[in-house]
Amino acid sequence: MGKIINFFSTLRKFKRDLEGRRFLYTQAILAWIPSFIGYTIRGRFYRKWIKSVGPNTLFLERLYIRNPQLMTIGSNCSMGIDCAIQAAGGLTIGNYVILGPGVKIWTSNHIYADPDVPIYNQGSEFKPVVIEDDTWIGANAFIMPGTHLGRGCVVAAGAIVSGRRYKDFSILAGNPARVIGFRGQQNKPEAPASEKES
Repeated sequence: MGKIINFFSTLRKFKRDLEGRRFLYTQAILAWIPSFIGYTIRGRFYRKWIKSVGPNTLFLERLYIRNPQLMTIGSNCSMGIDCAIQAAGGLTIGNYVILGPGVKIWTSNHIYADPDVPIYNQGSEFKPVVIEDDTWIGANAFIMPGTHLGRGCVVAAGAIVSGRRYKDFSILAGNPARVIGFRGQQNKPEAPASEKES
């Protein structure tokens, strides 16, 4: 009799978990559907959960989002393959934003100030992230909580972008990321010596 009660208790727990985490389970299944069919199905799915999504935004394969109700995405964006987005602190993505493969965007971080308390027990702090229009974030870049990327920024592949505000059209690279130039102001490559002499 006890085994039967345990079985039904387990089923009830499974049902509650499934209902409470319906978004996560559905997202995990839809993440693997490739091509145009996958883009279409995921687009319809995410529009029901994300606070606001503009038209023509693509959600590519194996995208993983937490707290979608706290993020807004503009139009004509591309959320790349294998991206992970944690929007608990609030996330705003403008129009024409491109996330390369494997980009991570985090809006919360563990508190670790007290060395006498395990980090696990110190809770988290939340800071919103803003990514303005026409920004391209390269493959495997990591956007930290509190970051504000101005309009037209470019983030190099693998860059770790700290939580501060960056000017419009900044080009960022490195770990930690730093501004290495601005779009429209790059120096033109110097002509080879043989061409200078002629």
